[in-house]
Amino acid sequence: MIDFSQFDSLFAMTLYFNNEQTCQNAIVESRWGFGKEQDVVCPYCGQHHCTTRKDGRFRCNHCKRNFSCRVGTIFEDSNLSLMKWFMAMYLISSHKKGVSSCQLARDIKVTQKTAWYMLHKVRSLYAQDDCDTLSGDIECDEVYIGGKEKWKHQSMRTPHTQGRSTKTKTPVFGMLERSEIVNAKGEKEFMSYVHAIVVENTNGSTLLPLIGQFVEEGSTVFTDELNAYNHLTECGYEHRICNHGALQFVCDGGVYTNNIEGFWSHFRRMITGCYHDVSDEHLQSYIDEACFRWNKRKASQSERFQSMFEASIGLVKPNRAFVLCKAA
Repeated sequence: MIDFSQFDSLFAMTLYFNNEQTCQNAIVESRWGFGKEQDVVCPYCGQHHCTTRKDGRFRCNHCKRNFSCRVGTIFEDSNLSLMKWFMAMYLISSHKKGVSSCQLARDIKVTQKTAWYMLHKVRSLYAQDDCDTLSGDIECDEVYIGGKEKWKHQSMRTPHTQGRSTKTKTPVFGMLERSEIVNAKGEKEFMSYVHAIVVENTNGSTLLPLIGQFVEEGSTVFTDELNAYNHLTECGYEHRICNHGALQFVCDGGVYTNNIEGFWSHFRRMITGCYHDVSDEHLQSYIDEACFRWNKRKASQSERFQSMFEASIGLVKPNRAFVLCKAA
């Protein structure tokens, strides 16, 4: 199997994947293994022991269909070189605040439209899982994306859009688990994992079911003074409040929401500094990307590329980014 730990830089990765055949061999080896008799599985009927054609493709002896190693991967409907796909995945995973389609187009020499298509294909690997579970100490908070009325002409501004208004802004709800990991030196190190979702509003009828779905009962939930959280105790949680309106930001007993607010700050800077603006249609994809980066920030570059590579060819579910990081 491929030793992904050697890909600690873009140079090392491109030096290894320097031709199309090597990239195809990597996919075949990772999906089905190499040996005297490759146990290739047909992606159409699921039967084993397919034969290899002279052109390098495979033929299923059961359903009589031909297929390549790209079938069942994010590369299936693309005519782009796999070398460019691998390079794009490495660049996307290595940049702390992401990479724009214009920059990616210049880096791998494709059109901006092609780079935009590749970015959204790769973002599909970041999708969060509805089975994610948070426990222990949990910070919950909401943020509003968009609605920069101050940049509009006075005649074009929408009135009464300050604060929590959703007239021109989209609310996003986030939950963050405070945890620990053991680093390479064998020492315990603080770590946090986040799960964020675009919501219609920030009412209790919307937020409380989400907390009930993703946060284990009995956990301690830290929030601000928003009324939507008032019934958390009745739902089986220990509720601790940090009153931001009274300028309380860190209270006794570790009552604060600074970690989740740090994630929001990172997400805002990703949007402002790299993408500049995002539409409501694709906002969840960008949030998934930000969550993946946050949850995998302690991993090495080679580990992030490996997780993306394995997800791209279907070895793991694309929406298991959070669980993969947490388990690591």
